[in-house]
Amino acid sequence: MVSSKREIQDTAADLKTPKKKGRLKKLTCWLLVDLTVAVVVIALLLHRPGRYNPVDFDSGGQQQGQVSTYLTHELSPQLYNGAQLGEPFDLVVTQNGTNEIVAGWGWPKISEDVMLYAPAVLFMPGSVVLMGTANIKGVELVVTIVLEPKIDEKGLLNLQVEKIKIGAMNITPLAKMMAKKMYAEQLAAMPVEIDTESWQAKIAAALLDDKPFEPVFKVEDRKVRIEEIIVREGKLTARMVPAS
Repeated sequence: MVSSKREIQDTAADLKTPKKKGRLKKLTCWLLVDLTVAVVVIALLLHRPGRYNPVDFDSGGQQQGQVSTYLTHELSPQLYNGAQLGEPFDLVVTQNGTNEIVAGWGWPKISEDVMLYAPAVLFMPGSVVLMGTANIKGVELVVTIVLEPKIDEKGLLNLQVEKIKIGAMNITPLAKMMAKKMYAEQLAAMPVEIDTESWQAKIAAALLDDKPFEPVFKVEDRKVRIEEIIVREGKLTARMVPAS
C-alpha cells in the first residue's frame, strides 16, 4: 500500500513538472515581449529627426531677446508697402527669416517641470513644421508639430494640426486633448475675460478646435485679406488682397 501511494505521488509530481515548465516558458516569452516593446517605445521617444536643425545662438547670428532685423527691415516693409498700394500683392516669408524671428522670442520657455528650447521652423511642400527640444526632468525629447495652413472655399483660414510627435512617436490625439485642457485651465485662471476676436484667440481656436477664421487684419489705415497660402520648400507665400 505504501509503495502504491508513493508511485501515485511520483506520477502526480511528474505531471505537474511539465505544467510548471510551460508556465515559466510563457512568462519568459511575455517578459521578453514587454521588454522589446519598452525598448522600441523608448527608442521612438528619444529619436532625433534628421531635419531638426535649431538656431545656434552662439554662432554669432541672431541673439536671444534681440528684435529680428528680418522682421523690421524686410517683412514689415514688404507688408506695409504692399497694403498701401491698394492692390493684390504677394507676401513672401522665408524659412531662414522665420527662424530668425522665432530665435528672438526669448528661450527657454518653462512651464512646471518642462523646459522648451532650441526651436526650429521648416517650410515643407504644403506644411509648416515646428520643432523644439523639451527637457523633462533631465530627459531631452524632440517635439514636432506639423501644420497645414489653407484657405477654404469660404475664404476662411484653417490651421490644421496634422501631426504631433515626440521623437518618432505620433501622439496627436493625446496631445490635442491635453492642450485643450491646459488652455481651458489658463483661460479660467485669467482675471479678465479674453477677447475672442483677437488674433491670439482665433489662432488658438483654429489650432485646438479646428475652427477656421476670417484672415483679415489692419495694416495702418488699410485692411488686407489673405486670399491664398502656398508653402514650398524653404518659403511661404501669402497672396494678399485689399479688404473692405
